[in-house]
Amino acid sequence: MPETGHLVRFNIIISLILSSLIFSQTHPNTEIDSILKSGINQIILQDYNTAEKTFTILEKKFPKLPLGNIYLAAVKIAKAVDYEEELPGGYVDSLLVIAENKSENLLENNNDNLWYNYYYSLIYGYKAYYNSIIGNIISAFADGVMSLRSYQKCLEIDKDFYESYIALGTYQYWKSAQSKSLLWIPFVSDNRSEGISNLEKAIKHTSYNKHLAAYSLVWIYIDYGESKKAIDLSLKMLEDYENSRYFKWGLARAYQDVNKAKAITTYYELLKSIESIPNQNQYNEIVLRHKIAMLYDEIGEYDKSLKLCNEILDFNIKSDKIKERLKVRINRTIELKENLLEKMNYSN
Repeated sequence: MPETGHLVRFNIIISLILSSLIFSQTHPNTEIDSILKSGINQIILQDYNTAEKTFTILEKKFPKLPLGNIYLAAVKIAKAVDYEEELPGGYVDSLLVIAENKSENLLENNNDNLWYNYYYSLIYGYKAYYNSIIGNIISAFADGVMSLRSYQKCLEIDKDFYESYIALGTYQYWKSAQSKSLLWIPFVSDNRSEGISNLEKAIKHTSYNKHLAAYSLVWIYIDYGESKKAIDLSLKMLEDYENSRYFKWGLARAYQDVNKAKAITTYYELLKSIESIPNQNQYNEIVLRHKIAMLYDEIGEYDKSLKLCNEILDFNIKSDKIKERLKVRINRTIELKENLLEKMNYSN
């Protein structure tokens, strides 16, 4: 699951992706509208198998539209990110290629159609996300820019198409956030507050994926030093999606800045949720235990921190790939344990 550092690492790419998931206007076809709402809610509640069935129905009922293919790719991407699993790359790539071909056919017939341009924005948004996950950063950035341009075209067609304001707002924020060291140079502007303002304005008008706009804004608030706003927004979204790990990650991270005890409680809730996933790969289990251990250390509860360190180091990680990905985390756990033992011996 991404944290502030994760978003900062992908900066503009990730923000473009998250905004590409937003769907504020209601689709003119009521049946498509209903299917999209159901499938998107299933994704955010981590019911990936049901979501896949829902979007398979969408693709079969409306085979000329790219939406079914786009959201089938979205399900696979969301599950891989949530479970910290390897993406089924070939399958996701083929879905997006099919969607792109369908979208281009539609645009050839009507280049000024708002929805056809929106489909194109979605496709390139997911392409960017997919490429960023597999480490192809150059392609991810190029796809993200293509997505943004398509959103700008949507805005030219309809100035009240709020997806575009969300895309522009996130772009404004993260571009400036990554240029903070250059803001003293003439003609380099700090547009972070403007980006946040655009997001806050746009989020009021979403009807489908309001939660994904909010998810993006939560991490922006944290990065901007507005953790209390991030907490308020996370709690508001959890009223509708109380078991959503997406918002609990953001909530726990925001609590770290203002209330470490609540951060620990929220991270434990996440840990319980992760442990309930059948055959999960242990990555998030270890990450969460380490986060909680560090927080216990910060508040002086060394015994609890040491217990968690020992649990992490006793894990039998079966996958060599997961071992490699956790190598730095394990080393940090060993270092934390050594520091704890020194503190405890000193205090005794």
